[in-house]
Amino acid sequence: MNRLKRALPTILLVLRYVLLVAVVGFAVFYLVTQWSAVSATIARIPWQSLVLSFVLVVVGLFAGTLSWVAVLNGLGPKVPVARASQVMLVGQLGKYVPGSVWSYVLQMELGRQYGILRPRVLVTSLYAAGIGVVSSLVLGAFALPFVSAQHPALLWLFLLLPVGLVCLHPRVMTWLASLVLKVFRRPPLEHEVAFATVAKAVGWSLVAYVCYGLHLWLLVNALVNPDFGTLILLTGAMALGFTVSLFAFIFPSGVGVREAVLVGAMALLLTVPQASALSLVSRAMFTAADVLAAGAAALVAVILRRRIAAESARNHSDDDYDHLPEGAIFLDEVGEGK
Repeated sequence: MNRLKRALPTILLVLRYVLLVAVVGFAVFYLVTQWSAVSATIARIPWQSLVLSFVLVVVGLFAGTLSWVAVLNGLGPKVPVARASQVMLVGQLGKYVPGSVWSYVLQMELGRQYGILRPRVLVTSLYAAGIGVVSSLVLGAFALPFVSAQHPALLWLFLLLPVGLVCLHPRVMTWLASLVLKVFRRPPLEHEVAFATVAKAVGWSLVAYVCYGLHLWLLVNALVNPDFGTLILLTGAMALGFTVSLFAFIFPSGVGVREAVLVGAMALLLTVPQASALSLVSRAMFTAADVLAAGAAALVAVILRRRIAAESARNHSDDDYDHLPEGAIFLDEVGEGK
């Protein structure tokens, strides 16, 4: 038993890297398998539109990351943005593995490697997802005529909006977070989640979806000349597509589900083959951005390792074990049977 306790940290570390290699492999495999269809469509789009569209995906991904970080830092001691971004961006690659629960698992393990409690990371990811749903439904309301006509089965999603708004109230958010911590046998939050935390997280989430809508609008603009009203429609459709794909967790990153919504919206302006091709280009851009952003976040975290360690020393918490090395954290958990 003692030998197992000593070997457990090493085993868990190896499993982390195996899982990380697996999720990156799934993401790259998806990109490669779709490349033939994507490349034919890309050839018809001006390179300026492609570059700007991809940049908007990256900016939107960064805004979504800041939303996640805002929730994380609102639930406990401040975590440096570089470190928190690595946990979120690298961990979210788990969505490319069938059964997107792997994203939450990987984020918890990466957070634990940096001394952030797994329950805190889980609560952050769940609440960030909820905030994303609320933000998407707010923007999706602008696409209601399209949804009613083309996808009436999706109207039930808007029933989640009032529930989500209630859950975003600081007191409710604090109570739910403390409930999850209690399930994991951790003390409840020592402070109520600030309204500023919720506002910041929602704000960054809205910025992310607007960037994604602009990204899709630019691709459509390469084939036709859409007006401002189309931009609103495509932004709402993109936001709803993300929410629908969130519920289709059995598919890698909701593949096929989000595209169905986007194709339906773009088909109002383009032929179905054109809309389908652009949806593949959009998906390929998101996949490439996910992989590149995760790699960049990891690289920045390595470069700024000493600075991050210094900031953590100033903001560390006994509950989050920031002052313990990784091996000591796992041995402590095993010793106490946690």
